[in-house]
Amino acid sequence: MVNKFRTVTILSVVMVTAIFGTVGYIHSASAKEASITSQPQAMPVEVAIVEDRPIRLWKQFSGRLSAVEYVEIRPQASGLITEVKFRDGQHVAKDDVLYVIDPRPLKAIVDQKRANVFSTKDSYDFAIKEYKRTADLVTKKMVAQQVLDDRINNKLVADSNVKRAEAELSEAEINLSYAYIKAPIAGTISRTELTVGNLVSSGSNPPLLTSIVANDRVYADFEVDEYTYLHFRKNSSSELNTKIQNPVELSIEDGNDVYLGKIHSFDNKIDPNTGTIRARAIFDNTDGKLLSGMYAHLKLGSATEEKTILISERAIGTDQDRKFVYIVNDDNKTAYREVVIGDSIEGSRIVHSGLKSGDKVIVRGLMRIQPDMLVEPKVLTTTELKMDKS
Repeated sequence: MVNKFRTVTILSVVMVTAIFGTVGYIHSASAKEASITSQPQAMPVEVAIVEDRPIRLWKQFSGRLSAVEYVEIRPQASGLITEVKFRDGQHVAKDDVLYVIDPRPLKAIVDQKRANVFSTKDSYDFAIKEYKRTADLVTKKMVAQQVLDDRINNKLVADSNVKRAEAELSEAEINLSYAYIKAPIAGTISRTELTVGNLVSSGSNPPLLTSIVANDRVYADFEVDEYTYLHFRKNSSSELNTKIQNPVELSIEDGNDVYLGKIHSFDNKIDPNTGTIRARAIFDNTDGKLLSGMYAHLKLGSATEEKTILISERAIGTDQDRKFVYIVNDDNKTAYREVVIGDSIEGSRIVHSGLKSGDKVIVRGLMRIQPDMLVEPKVLTTTELKMDKS
């Protein structure tokens, strides 16, 4: 009976020891797991590596198109319009005849002046003969010197009469040419304001007959702020006919076509009321689609490429009036960086200060980021960055 009791007691002690040993082991394992769980986990983030790369900077403006050459056609001769030799909206070449004003009165004046020239030339020829004969007689001492002087004077007067008659004839011929009104430039002609049978005058206020706009090139006029003017002219040449110039892109309302041009001129002063300067760009218009007066979208480019830092706009946060980004340092921890940003370029922002080449900028999920957080960065490829911007 005693042996049975001892056996049960020993078994009880062994079971208790085994139970408490198991509990201790479980407690130890739980402590280790808790210790592992309490360690901070690195949060996955997507980053872009900052590159300082040369690009051409562009600035957008709005403007209006104007004709490079525009001519109002007005009469320089008086009379009845006998012919209108063009159709409204027609393309005309330089020196094409547009109108004919009754030329008969002017032709009569030309004929009269031409006859006067012949008459004065005959008088001049006679004066020359008289001079030569008198000079021979004076040499032979058969007439006085005074007679020769008279012949010399008559020759000079006759020569002057010829020159005056020729000048009058030239004037009459010019006036006759005004009866045939020609296009001074090539371009698209407007409608005629006066038709055949109307009487026109070439007085101090001649009537407008029509107008011509040259359509092979156009100007685009727009206003540029002072900072942009100074920045974009920084690396350009002072001479506009050299190769280093500011490129300009133009598009109109339909947006289907983009025209490439260049700066033609800047004004000579800044408007103190607006702080802007007038700029004029010139564009080829070979298809004739651009018309004077059109509204246009313009992009002014810098004269040369400049080293610039660009980051995605999604990477930029706002703290009151300041802009900031988060970067990932060498310890894979986040750091707050205040930045000064510039213009937007296709979903990216120019960074003037606060970042340098090689910095790893977090591009997504800024709301979850705090300074000095442990993160696991994933560097986005160029393709992924482009998809992110879109």
